[in-house]
Amino acid sequence: MTPVEVTRGDSPVILGLPHTGTYLPDDIRARLNDRGRLLADTDWHVERLYDGLLPGATTVRATFHRYVIDANRGPDDASLYPGQNTTGLVPLTDFDGEPIWMQEPSAEEIEDRKARFHAPYHAALAAEIERVQAKHGVAILYDCHSIRSLIPFLFDGVLPDFNIGTAGGTTCAPAIEAAAQEVAAATGRPWVLNGRFKGGWTTRHYGRPETGVHAIQMELAQSTHLATETPPFAYDEAKAEALRVPLREILTRIEALAEGLKP
Repeated sequence: MTPVEVTRGDSPVILGLPHTGTYLPDDIRARLNDRGRLLADTDWHVERLYDGLLPGATTVRATFHRYVIDANRGPDDASLYPGQNTTGLVPLTDFDGEPIWMQEPSAEEIEDRKARFHAPYHAALAAEIERVQAKHGVAILYDCHSIRSLIPFLFDGVLPDFNIGTAGGTTCAPAIEAAAQEVAAATGRPWVLNGRFKGGWTTRHYGRPETGVHAIQMELAQSTHLATETPPFAYDEAKAEALRVPLREILTRIEALAEGLKP
């Protein structure tokens, strides 16, 4: 199993998909407990949700599950949200704070996973950013995520449908941030900018607007496109089709901005 799948396009927009993979090597699967094997923290069906929305967009997708190693955490495992509950580079608990391992991975195993999974994903993503920027003079990384709408361990209340993350406006041009906000607001659905999810390591690491590389994260509440946020986490075609309309608009507007963002 290759750790990363890349589909190259000619658009200035790149879609990052770090958490849709469900692959677990046999030796790693065998050490997860029953709760861990549910893979409940997957970004379920996000690759299907975005499929075909922006013709020509490049996609970079991790095939491995985040329990193997989290492609949206830094290799140094520094907390993205100091002082708040979160999960690490190799999660020891699920999003509900419950243990997922019968035998937790050792430091040596984590280093091995970095080399086998984390590094190849980010090498591929960095290469596509470089290629796209060489072609267009600018690259816009749109990092695609979803999460259950009710997780008391991580946040209070119900998560808004659209959670836009730009690390306080530092990872992309204001026009990109504004485009996502305006489309989200026009839907009448709940949304937030830089709320509980301000953009993960990917957004913060690659987003350097002054160099012509812009990054924005979209964390969707899974209630927007799943029939249920519990197993089997089925895709709801009607919900998803309704959601695809504003998502397509966001991507189209972001793409149209690229020409004016060259440094």
